[in-house]
Amino acid sequence: MQIATTMIAPLPMSPDERAFFQTVGSRIARCRKDADLTQVQLADALGIPQPQLASYEVGRRRVPVSLLPRLARALAVPIEALIGEDGPQPTAARRGPASRVQQQLERIQRLPRAQQRFVMQMIDTVLQQAGQDPASPGS
Repeated sequence: MQIATTMIAPLPMSPDERAFFQTVGSRIARCRKDADLTQVQLADALGIPQPQLASYEVGRRRVPVSLLPRLARALAVPIEALIGEDGPQPTAARRGPASRVQQQLERIQRLPRAQQRFVMQMIDTVLQQAGQDPASPGS
C-alpha cells in the first residue's frame, strides 16, 4: 500500500509580505554577523539547511513563527530585534531634532559589535588623554 504525499506549494507573497520578510531577513543577517556566526554555523544551531537560512536572510522564504524563539536564542537577541518591534520608546526630555552626539551614538549602536568595541576604545583613549576617567559617567 502506497501513501500518496502531496507537496503544497507555498502561496506567493504579496508585495507587503515580501518587503516585511526582506526586512526580517536583513535583521537576521545583521544579528548573525554581529554574533560572528556564519550561515552554516547558525543553520547548524537551528537544525536547518544553510540554503534555507540564506533564503530567509534575503526574504525569499517566510520565516516560520515557530523558528523565531530559537533564532533569537541562537543570536542572543530579543525576538523584537528580529521582527522590528522596539517596544516602548523612552520619551525625550526635550523637543526638536536629536543632537549630533545622539545621532552618532545611534549610528554606532547599529555597527557590528567588533566595530562598536573599536569606537569605544577610541573614545576611552581620547577621554584618558583629556584627563577624564572614561569609566565614570559625568567626568
